[in-house]
Amino acid sequence: MTDALADNPGGADAEGQSRRTVRPRDAASLIIWRDGPAGPEVLMGKRHARHRFMPDVMVFPGGRVDPDDHRQPTVSELGTATRRMLEHRATPGRARAIGIAAVRELFEETGLVLGRREGDAVFADLGALHYVCRAVTPGGRPIRFNARFLAAPAETVHGDIAGSGELERLDWYTPEAAHRHHVADITSKVLLEFLDWLAMTPQKRASRPLIVFRGMDNRQPDR
Repeated sequence: MTDALADNPGGADAEGQSRRTVRPRDAASLIIWRDGPAGPEVLMGKRHARHRFMPDVMVFPGGRVDPDDHRQPTVSELGTATRRMLEHRATPGRARAIGIAAVRELFEETGLVLGRREGDAVFADLGALHYVCRAVTPGGRPIRFNARFLAAPAETVHGDIAGSGELERLDWYTPEAAHRHHVADITSKVLLEFLDWLAMTPQKRASRPLIVFRGMDNRQPDR
């Protein structure tokens, strides 16, 4: 994953961390879902065992925000509610780059396009993105991310699933099927958060309180 606003409360600075604590990098993960015969299915894959961060676990496509994400053109901009939620902890330019990073990582890791593809570039359809929650890797870890979890329905993407090899067993999974593999605690909690979001009406989604997972995956209001 999956990046740089440090976010653990209660210390000497805004993030309550010492100088030696690694500062989280902004990242984005994208939950693509569809309706299956047994209920909602989400696109997930297993990170290779050689990865330094979260090896050998099931995850959603995603990765850190790159500098080029700030300059990439798009085919549409963030919707009002999604933009407001992303800008709660990011500048407008950074919020837009987070959305672009989610779409870029989806293409790089799965081959699916959310927007328009031109060669190796994808111009993101940011208007299709919904905000679910964010999670910050606990302090004391050598690699930390401030990850936003976004979502989009499967009908907004096109192309064939043909990943780069970074994610193995890339496929559509019900929550129950995903948990037959190794799912990290934070991914499991985000998946539950997404299912709660999916059950809401569009009106409730737009007005719900923002949620962040801090520390050891503690669910808290994102104030």
